[in-house]
Amino acid sequence: MTLGAVADDLTGAIDLATNLANRGFRTIVTIGVPTSEPRPDTDAIVAALKTRAIDPDDAVADSLHAVDALKRLGCRRFYVKYCSTFDSTARGNIGPISEAVCARTGAGSAVVVPAFPAAGRTVYQGRLFVHDKLLHESHMKDHPLNPMRESDVISLLQEQSSRPVGAVRHATVHAGPARIRAALDAETASGACLVVVDAVTNDDLESIARATDNDVVVTGGSGLATGLIGPHIDDPRNVRSSGQAGPPRAIIIGSVSETSRTQTEHARTHLPWRELDVTAVLNQPERHVAAVADWAQEQWNNEPARPVLVSSGQVHSHDPRVSGVVEQANAALAVELARRGARQFIIGGGETSGAVVNALGIRQLAIGPELAPGVAWSSGPAGPDSPVGDATYDVVLKSGNFGDPDLFTAAWDQIT
Repeated sequence: MTLGAVADDLTGAIDLATNLANRGFRTIVTIGVPTSEPRPDTDAIVAALKTRAIDPDDAVADSLHAVDALKRLGCRRFYVKYCSTFDSTARGNIGPISEAVCARTGAGSAVVVPAFPAAGRTVYQGRLFVHDKLLHESHMKDHPLNPMRESDVISLLQEQSSRPVGAVRHATVHAGPARIRAALDAETASGACLVVVDAVTNDDLESIARATDNDVVVTGGSGLATGLIGPHIDDPRNVRSSGQAGPPRAIIIGSVSETSRTQTEHARTHLPWRELDVTAVLNQPERHVAAVADWAQEQWNNEPARPVLVSSGQVHSHDPRVSGVVEQANAALAVELARRGARQFIIGGGETSGAVVNALGIRQLAIGPELAPGVAWSSGPAGPDSPVGDATYDVVLKSGNFGDPDLFTAAWDQIT
């Protein structure tokens, strides 16, 4: 075991694990704090937590609990993974978690690298861009939980950090690993614990990874992992195959992001689809879930291998009660569909992904074929608490903003 990671949500964990697998790390994702020994050939464990939007003290406690568990399993190097759009408030949780992990592991400092150029996230002169827009001009400016009204990562991070925040600008990054290392050491000597490093290309990420290959802790989005070199970088088995589950198949979408809406609209022209009726979900959730599951069964009776699509696209309310009820309805639907034989799922949205995986009783996932930057098939067995019994599932757990427009139809070609 070489690497342990803590991620602030489940789809973020899959995002990181996908990049690690592609770089030669045989990687598993645990749902929550890891509690059991991984399979012997594992190189990296990513603990999928739920720390993005909770109280900073609780987020720190959960993260340190996971780090302690990873240390007991043999991890000696640690990766703090957060959203590449730096989704946070003035209180955290990125700064408090990163500082606490540095303290717990004895790291003097850690880089802060939100950039993921393959997904359109870059950092230049300390400012975070989403494609061609500054963060505060992007869709994140109106995020329902954490509206982002500032693009300067150093300013954002300083508000939530107890020590000075350093910076390494792009001219230094472009000069290569040795110059980056010298700049990082200088920032650490001046008292910085966290150092924001510019990156606008994959080459930049590789240089940063080389400059920090002896650091105990690194932090960032999943992009930095694309510059790492794992133990099996030249071994074609480094990306594990998915499980042997077959149809019936289902797509459950809880995200209302622009990307997810585009993907859903594309899939509707190719697949049988249905929307959750929010009024019915609020008033008679069990009855409505059963009716949707009956509809899915009818589709499978006609074409067993054809996926069905169920979306929550009409849910635009930021009312936590409404979104919470719909999230639980999606989880209950996944269980109903699993009872009817479904073993392959595409799940859209971070909160929905977490709810579905927990409802099915999946506790560990091995990363399989990549579908897009940050998106992959993964495979895992249900635990003893699964309401469906002993089963292995193939799942795509997709962040709302990731993937190509045809993802919901093209993904199945990777496992057939």
